[in-house]
Amino acid sequence: MPFYVYAQDQPGVADQLMELCEEHWSYMDRFDGRLILRGPTVSDDGEEHTGSVHVVDLADRAEAERFARDEPFWKAGLYRDLLVVAAEVLLSREPAADVPYTLVTARWPLSAGTAHDAAARRESLGAEPDGRLVFVAALVDDEGTGTGTGTTGVVAAVRALPDEARELVGPLAERLAGGRPATLTAQRWERGGRN
Repeated sequence: MPFYVYAQDQPGVADQLMELCEEHWSYMDRFDGRLILRGPTVSDDGEEHTGSVHVVDLADRAEAERFARDEPFWKAGLYRDLLVVAAEVLLSREPAADVPYTLVTARWPLSAGTAHDAAARRESLGAEPDGRLVFVAALVDDEGTGTGTGTTGVVAAVRALPDEARELVGPLAERLAGGRPATLTAQRWERGGRN
């Protein structure tokens, strides 16, 4: 099952991140065949690392939590926040190098109006998804709330700057949220991994 793992950096840790970069990459190499999306979030000017994004296919939530907590940056205390959420990948295309991307996310509470099955989530993309979308996943409830596996959010990597990316993902997020408006967060993102 895929999991979306997002870790937000502590302030002022750029030098320490650089020191541990090889250790981080070596750790990620162990999951190479299971990493669906990876890379850092960065400041608006692209100069400062602000967090790390991984979508990784793992057996269950316990393995996903271990993946996140055994990561060298987390173990060194360089992240201030960590999010691990089950994800259903709706679209995955190879991101190009040296192109500006934005990571757009939204979270909402599980309710009766959200898309509760895979077919409904896939239909929300439409027959021909916009070519600027390189990755889209519905965040889903996997913790047994009694309502089934309902949609609790969305994450998308978009070949666009933040304002344009937010406009593109907004209608999709609203459909996944059962017609309710979704508050979107948009931040610059770069394709990660070894070059």
